[in-house]
Amino acid sequence: MRTPRTPRSPHPGRPHARTRAAAAALAALTALSLSACRDSRGTSGGSGGSGGTVKIMVGGIDKVIYLPAKLTERLGYFKEQGLTVQLLTEPAGAQAENVLISGDVQAVVGFYDHTIDLQTKGKCVQSVVQMADVPGEAEMVAAGKAGRIGSPAAFKGARLGVTSPGSSTDFITRALAVRNGVKTSDYTTVKAGAGPTFISSLDNGGIDAGMTTDPTIAKLTATGKAKVMVEMRTVEGTRAALGGLYPSSSLYMDCAYVDANAGTVGKLAAAFVKTLGWIKAHKPAEIAAQMPADYAGGDPKLYEKAVSDSISMFNGDGVMPAEGAANVLEVLAQFSPNVQGKKDQIDLSKTYTTRFVTKTGQ
Repeated sequence: MRTPRTPRSPHPGRPHARTRAAAAALAALTALSLSACRDSRGTSGGSGGSGGTVKIMVGGIDKVIYLPAKLTERLGYFKEQGLTVQLLTEPAGAQAENVLISGDVQAVVGFYDHTIDLQTKGKCVQSVVQMADVPGEAEMVAAGKAGRIGSPAAFKGARLGVTSPGSSTDFITRALAVRNGVKTSDYTTVKAGAGPTFISSLDNGGIDAGMTTDPTIAKLTATGKAKVMVEMRTVEGTRAALGGLYPSSSLYMDCAYVDANAGTVGKLAAAFVKTLGWIKAHKPAEIAAQMPADYAGGDPKLYEKAVSDSISMFNGDGVMPAEGAANVLEVLAQFSPNVQGKKDQIDLSKTYTTRFVTKTGQ
């Protein structure tokens, strides 16, 4: 009996059609795998990131306004949820958002207003845990210039420090100026960073005043180098300065990542909400004691004061106040170059969600 012959390729000298198809399929699968490794926003397995690690960029990890990120790690709440989380840091929120958009991290702990600003650029990013209902910022004025620049109404001709152009401090500075009759073209915006660079800018006259957070505020007031001109670490101060609440510190993520990794996002939300509850149940001294020693800058008592002065900014449940989101849009529509003229095009419902925090039962 003759053994059946294997069919010959209809194109002698070329690979068999099936071989070519298999090779093409293998190449496509390889390309897809490489693409998945590069872009962490669409992953659905493990903890949602490369190697099962969720990377979170914090817009200044030692700032009190973003304290919940490190505190959650220190309290062990990420591990309690079965998550492996890597906290990274950038000095300004505008830089942190860029890393998220590039797909190098899965989340950012930064100001909520970035989600609205990014929507004008065709990006869908949403806050999944809203930690604070007020900015936690203060406009500081150099002590020697407090007599001349006593309020935002006197901003004309001044050099005003912000963390970086396009940052939340830039948006809010614009709002303070215009709400007090000063055009944004009437003053000079200076990139002053935060912490030591901000203090140095005040010391050397690079800025006359500027917006910053604790522990920088505490250091400036304790040394007598600067005074608080506009207080936005409290609800009362924020309403007076900005006409309403201005939700700030949040955990925000790319919408596609949120949709593809609901389980991971839910665990992150549960960890952060538990931390917010812990903050409400403990005194500033106990909270400060949980943080890395180097955050105190060699002065634990001053750091404790910084925590005490800002800690009321945090809510206890992670839920976005609807009126606050609307006010942020109102402020940005007037004072953000990217949002001006586009207010009616913004879909606020896509900039935040409460579905994860309301499931935590906290």
